[in-house]
Amino acid sequence: MLTGSDALAFDNAAIKPPGGDGSRAADAPAGLDGQPGAGKTALVIGSGFGGLAAAVRLGAMGYRVKVLERLDAPGGRARVFRQDGFVFDAGPTIITAPFLFEELWSLCGRRFADDVDLQPVTPFYRIRFDDGSVFSYCGDPEAMRREVERFSPGDVAGYERFMAYSQELCDSLFEGLCDKPFHRFGEMLRVLPDLVRLQGRRSVYAVVSDFIKDPRLRIVFSFHPLLIGGNPFSASAVYALIPYLERRWGVHFAMGGTGKLVEGLVKLIRGQGGDIVYNADVSQILVDEGAAKGVRLANGDVVKADVVVSNADVSTTYHDLLPEGLARRWTPKRVEKARHSMSLFVWYFGTRKKYDDVGHHTIVLSPRYRALLRDIFTKKILAEDASLYLHRPTCADPSLAPDGCDAFYVLSPTPNLESGVDWSAQAEAYRRMVERRLVETMMPDLEETIVTSRVMTPQHFKDELRAFNGAGFSLEPVLMQSAWFRPHNRSGAVKNLYLVGAGTHPGAGVPGVLSSARVLNRVVPHAQHV
Repeated sequence: MLTGSDALAFDNAAIKPPGGDGSRAADAPAGLDGQPGAGKTALVIGSGFGGLAAAVRLGAMGYRVKVLERLDAPGGRARVFRQDGFVFDAGPTIITAPFLFEELWSLCGRRFADDVDLQPVTPFYRIRFDDGSVFSYCGDPEAMRREVERFSPGDVAGYERFMAYSQELCDSLFEGLCDKPFHRFGEMLRVLPDLVRLQGRRSVYAVVSDFIKDPRLRIVFSFHPLLIGGNPFSASAVYALIPYLERRWGVHFAMGGTGKLVEGLVKLIRGQGGDIVYNADVSQILVDEGAAKGVRLANGDVVKADVVVSNADVSTTYHDLLPEGLARRWTPKRVEKARHSMSLFVWYFGTRKKYDDVGHHTIVLSPRYRALLRDIFTKKILAEDASLYLHRPTCADPSLAPDGCDAFYVLSPTPNLESGVDWSAQAEAYRRMVERRLVETMMPDLEETIVTSRVMTPQHFKDELRAFNGAGFSLEPVLMQSAWFRPHNRSGAVKNLYLVGAGTHPGAGVPGVLSSARVLNRVVPHAQHV
């Protein structure tokens, strides 16, 4: 049992945004326990996009909210690194469905555009094949038809049919179901006819191949599951909705970097009177009489609340944060047997010159595309080659690097820690391999121009982000780990415990994690009804 004597006051820490003075907003409510502003309280574990969006929504529902972040800055996978005058977004760089952000600002009576300058990116990506050919992928239907025709004139009609299929997926499954809870099996039964009709049991690559014959174009229109931790050859065809989602809402970049979105969300939470506490490492969710009552921190402190929302990795939440024996479906044994996504090796680097011929988003494909994915997802071995995603944010915003310089991050999918790779021994050799690949394909003088460098390995995902098995995107997006089969946003094991983030419904990616917080409006009672 928790008592007032062994629990910290809910107001025990002021907000301390990066670079701020820790002061509250002038109109923030006072403390709890009968003081002005007293009310129902909510704790959010983790300050990734899912946790920050959850905090805003809970604040709008009348809760006094405290976000507990184990690192020294907000953002989780979306945190920011600053080094030698360069600014690097640690994680997400592609922003789609911006209305999900606009909605959060609207809940606080503010305009998103007043705080964040979100600019469209075109082309969305340049996809470079090993033979040197480059597909320029954008949202303009006519430009895309011309590009498809340039690669394979016989596939234009098939491409049109594929995009109609992608639109139907997006209309039915993203717009229709992403913010709907799936905690009852009956909800799954209701969508089963659509899943069957839209071939959800097949893979994205298999379905794309029905429409398109050119092997290069099959890759172009099926690679998207990799953006959310999935293998195109096994991820459910429902994720073929992404091409139409991108066409409809575009691909965007936040000027100043993705970190500006994090800063904006922190500002919203402060304006609601909420707290964000850094260096607050949650070691256990406290449960009394079957209900979440708060958390215990690694330093032994206890924080009580009426509602607990975990934005920690969902597998870590069920495996490590709940008291033993409480989990029902997602027991520690089931978590260990679940299919977790691949991990990532990310190299952040700055150059003393500008590479104006390198676009904003470039995908550099290995000649061993399918075999490489088999190594990563199935064999779980670290290959000697790589397919790469190269991000050059200074293409849009030169302020992210010193004058005359460029900032980059290059990402390589790797097996997660089930591979047994010792990254403390392998990291530098792998970085050199990635560097050689960039020199061979796009940046021949790269080795002579680098002025700053840092890497993130699968071990960092485990140690710093508490990602189970170091997975970059939590659970792998296969059909039997989607919708009802995915961990639910409302815990079935513990009352008043809710989950948001990449591992819950609807899944990974910025639209997915923002939508997981959107589900809270349907499953968390308004504060006045608790």
